[in-house]
Amino acid sequence: MSTESWPPALKEWVAKCLGQMTDVNRTEAQAELRQVISDAFQRKALWTTDWAGMHLSSLVPKPPLKRKSVDSQLPNNKKTKKANNSKLHGSDYLNDQAALNRRAERFQREHDIERNKTFQSHHPKHNNSHNVSFYNRSKYIDNGDEPEADPMDWERHRIVGTSTELFKDYLRLTSEPNPETIRPYHILQKTLEELKLKWKEKCQYPWICSQFKSLRQDLTVQRIKNEFTVQVYEIHARIALEKSDMVEYNQCQSMLKTLYDLGIPGKVEEFTAYRILMFLHGRNRTELNLYVGQLTPKQKSNPAVKHALDVQRAMAMGNYHKFFDLYLSAPNMGAYIMDHFIARERVRTLLVLTKAYLQLTLSFLRNELAFDSLEDTRKFLADHSVDIFKDPRHPDSQKVLESKPAHPKLLQAYEEKYRKVQIKGAI
Repeated sequence: MSTESWPPALKEWVAKCLGQMTDVNRTEAQAELRQVISDAFQRKALWTTDWAGMHLSSLVPKPPLKRKSVDSQLPNNKKTKKANNSKLHGSDYLNDQAALNRRAERFQREHDIERNKTFQSHHPKHNNSHNVSFYNRSKYIDNGDEPEADPMDWERHRIVGTSTELFKDYLRLTSEPNPETIRPYHILQKTLEELKLKWKEKCQYPWICSQFKSLRQDLTVQRIKNEFTVQVYEIHARIALEKSDMVEYNQCQSMLKTLYDLGIPGKVEEFTAYRILMFLHGRNRTELNLYVGQLTPKQKSNPAVKHALDVQRAMAMGNYHKFFDLYLSAPNMGAYIMDHFIARERVRTLLVLTKAYLQLTLSFLRNELAFDSLEDTRKFLADHSVDIFKDPRHPDSQKVLESKPAHPKLLQAYEEKYRKVQIKGAI
């Protein structure tokens, strides 16, 4: 059970539990936490359990014992030091969500290692057919098209498909894959060419998406990781971006990072730029800074990566004029990602403009905020309840926004719509 197979809700719950542990209950709570996750895995319920509503009995507050307060017996200077230490190791640390997430990830790795050790101790001869079936049954459940990592030597048990069907709808595997339903490499190559033609012919996205997912699945179960695999994920990622399917895009981007890290060639710089823009969408400054810090000078000089870094710089400096210029000139499919946070940045810019100017013409806002038309500009203002014009009867070309009454409504809209960022499919 790899950490990638854990649903986001489970990861968040583990981080929450770790944050509630103390020196008193940590050993008992971690043991219970591991048992709960193992039980859910055995029941094949990792993705169906309501983790947000789950509670560990070891973390339920126990009634305090009636005894004399220790604090009352301490000198004043020791009380102060104890209080400071409590703040240092208590609330301040628990509020550090990044630290909790790192602890959760470490817990996941340790949990997987222990599970694998347990399996090997119970199944020392895991090269026989029974144990191969056991692993196949467990590894293809509740985990999309990506099988889980495990200690077996899968090169010795490689599946080679025999199906000659070009198209096959995606079905989540719940048992050992059957070679008769798996397409071999040369058939998958033909499938990709046909899917590209179908997409050019304006084929419906749900069908195309299902076909790409089944193509990815056949590559995965046959352990095919090469330039063709990269091409499949890159194409599906672009199509998903075009259709605003961020769940599939994020799954493809995650796999592409793994493939690139293996040294398999692909459009690395293009997808590096997309990754930077996604960090900006999620306002994940910590991971963004770490990621950018690992880029080489050659990568930073690539036009797509340079554009994404310029977007980062413009947002950090509050240079909204530059930001919207970069939105209009985004290379590749960068604008499709920026579309997901462009409304937020438009409201942020409007907050600045309505604070600086008493009145703003609709024509000015259209040009400054990179709208396609005056009508789109007016509809955007109306959607945020700030279509407060000096003379609403005037045509759009003559409309003037009144800044003073609009500003508080913009603040309210920002708080309600954009304060929290939710990214579909984020892992």
